[in-house]
Amino acid sequence: MGCDFIARATPGVQGLQPYVPGKPAQELERELGLTDIIKLASNENPLGPSPVALAAAQQALAELHLYPDASGYRLKQALQQHYGLSPDCITLGNGSNDVLELIARAFLRPGDEVVYSQYAFLVYPIITQASSATAVVTEARDWGHDLDAMLAAVTERTRLVFIANPNNPTGTWLSRAQLCAFMDALPVSVVLVLDEAYTEYSEDPDFPDGLELLARYPNLVVTRTFSKAWGLAGLRVGFAAANREITDLLNRVRQPFNVSGPALAAAEAVLQDRAYLARTLETNRAGMRQLIDGLKRLGLAVIPSAGNFVCVGLGRPAGPVYQQLLERGVIVRPVANYQMPDHLRISIGLLAQNLRCLQVLEEVLSA
Repeated sequence: MGCDFIARATPGVQGLQPYVPGKPAQELERELGLTDIIKLASNENPLGPSPVALAAAQQALAELHLYPDASGYRLKQALQQHYGLSPDCITLGNGSNDVLELIARAFLRPGDEVVYSQYAFLVYPIITQASSATAVVTEARDWGHDLDAMLAAVTERTRLVFIANPNNPTGTWLSRAQLCAFMDALPVSVVLVLDEAYTEYSEDPDFPDGLELLARYPNLVVTRTFSKAWGLAGLRVGFAAANREITDLLNRVRQPFNVSGPALAAAEAVLQDRAYLARTLETNRAGMRQLIDGLKRLGLAVIPSAGNFVCVGLGRPAGPVYQQLLERGVIVRPVANYQMPDHLRISIGLLAQNLRCLQVLEEVLSA
């Protein structure tokens, strides 16, 4: 006798649409038989991994038969040295997505409300719905967060507010003054999750460092990742920083051994490789100029970005353009699932990759 297993699932999971990542180059190769492919879809570091991090990960492979350090002691010590964070204020995760999940598990119950903005990172609605909480989505302002609208949406049922700074997929950002004014007005009973996955790329002098605000705001949780500027997307390691009480709660629901040994070793090592980070930022700076100039020459509307990607409006449905780019070996990211059907998000690559993307895009748009 059959069973309707979907009906037996929790209400939040029954209608959940899973996160869809950028198309891997190997998948496009299998589908179309292409070999000359560039991927500018997932905001990865185009330089490849740091040699220092790679060596540390390779050395850690000799202990694959052993469980990793569940506490992540050495990485927490390195984070303390690099950022000035107390180790007992750090929660390690299998990428920053993992710690976002931990936050939802620790704080959300059915009926609770979560506030986030239109065009926000798709993981926020996914973990909200999976927790059977209620999403309160505020309209964006100039493709970014409307903080007044977000404050107005907070009620006695609000448990979490999510803000990505810079925002993904639009690249928009908030200044320190804007963020602090918002936090000053937010009830201390509401936890603000400040997602800073792209913070290393911002060069605006008024851009806030969320880690520096932790002592001022006890209801602040800052999430960071090693997947972007630090070049470790394939190893999956990130962290959350918060006060000791919140950190204790997150570590109660954190799975043991959630970060692998090679990931711990590579993350610890890459924090010391300042030359790699400098090359990363210079590559992004030059590539951003190149890509924005090229897109504007094509008459396209580019949303100003503080990340390692740009979101560009095509003035037409982006789906067919995306497909034609794929057929020519260029992978970018359609963002129709963010309610932006006429936009594409393009990661900043190496200069030659950016040039090819622009050339192929011009060819597709002209056709």
